[in-house]
Amino acid sequence: MWPNGSSLGPCFRPTNITLEERRLIASPWFAASFCLVGLASNLLALSVLAGARQGGSYARSSFLTFLCGLVLTDLTGLLVTGAIVVSQHAVLFDWRAVDPGCRLCQFMGVVMVFFGLCPLWLGTAMASERYLGITRPFSRPAAASQRRAWATVGLVWGSALALGLLPLLGVGRYTVQYPGSWCFLTLGAQPGDVAFGLLFSLLGGFSLGLSFLLNTISVATLCHVYHGQEAAQQRPRDCEVEMMAQLMGIMVVASICWMPLQVFIAQSVLRSPPAMSPTGQLSRATEQQLLIYLRVATWNQILDPWVYILFRRAVIRRLRPRLSARARSLSLQPQLTRRPTEQ
Repeated sequence: MWPNGSSLGPCFRPTNITLEERRLIASPWFAASFCLVGLASNLLALSVLAGARQGGSYARSSFLTFLCGLVLTDLTGLLVTGAIVVSQHAVLFDWRAVDPGCRLCQFMGVVMVFFGLCPLWLGTAMASERYLGITRPFSRPAAASQRRAWATVGLVWGSALALGLLPLLGVGRYTVQYPGSWCFLTLGAQPGDVAFGLLFSLLGGFSLGLSFLLNTISVATLCHVYHGQEAAQQRPRDCEVEMMAQLMGIMVVASICWMPLQVFIAQSVLRSPPAMSPTGQLSRATEQQLLIYLRVATWNQILDPWVYILFRRAVIRRLRPRLSARARSLSLQPQLTRRPTEQ
């Protein structure tokens, strides 16, 4: 327990930031604009997804189900976290006065972990689905693919929520973070803090690594089918290439946004001497780094929908009509080579 007053909950660490500093760091206009852009981007992606889900193959329907789950996750995350952060930045309320029992802080901590891990795990689930669909297309019943996709999305949500609830059960702690406008896991040296910090970082890093491996195999398989000797008999449809392009874009965005924060958390909880003092204080440089990496990670919620919106065939054909025409001419070659044998 830190020396924060007997009437306060365990989420408050000693801080030495003034109200003027908080005003300079916590801009309500930036936070509100960020949330509005993110909400508009995800709502636009949902409307495009609603049109794309009408018709299509079972494989594409399953992939769009995962995409829908990802966009819904990002949209809800922006709504929940944005409501708390924008309100705090607008009025600069004192967290100790508003939430002395740490209930709001614990709720925000669970939300931050949940919406941080869900996009990474959903990306891995999408990579696994495409890996099986490309390398073993006949190993699964097609009619159950969409039902199984929604079940997988639900499993990801449940697993991320269970992990986020661990600090409420005594594994790790959620504390108010610099500049006093958000709550997240604690970069302390206690065994629970170290275990929870490493669990968050390693699970996120492992999901990104697994996605990279599965996507690499899937892309290599598609390239082999396109350029191999059996290409005249079976060429992947344009939608398969489109789905892989979108999936690779989602993976790259998630890696750029989340890997710095995950590496920083792992380094901080394993640092010797510890990054956090026994009284619960972090150096100002460590607090500022954590805030910067967190802000970088939140861009994932804005960029995810644009990966799907911009990496669609309709958009690519408008930007590169010559490339599209060449792809269509290649897709006709199997039909031309098969016609003499069918007569």
